[in-house]
Amino acid sequence: MSSQTVSPKMTLKTTLLPREFVYNGAKIPDPNPEMTVEQVRDLLTAAYPEISTAAVSGPEDAGKTLRYTFTRAIGSKG
Repeated sequence: MSSQTVSPKMTLKTTLLPREFVYNGAKIPDPNPEMTVEQVRDLLTAAYPEISTAAVSGPEDAGKTLRYTFTRAIGSKG
């Protein structure tokens, strides 16, 4: 007769963290979680024209959100 050891089952729970976007110190809620970051950039360009040429970094784990940061491109006019 053989004895079997039954190990307890571990259950992993996954949750999607909501995204947030940051530009020039302002936190901007995710307009649509199904949009890509590029689509969000295009949407936000109407309110923040500088975002069109901004660099984006992230996602960064910010606790309860995934943070994407838009950083203005630095350049000179002329």
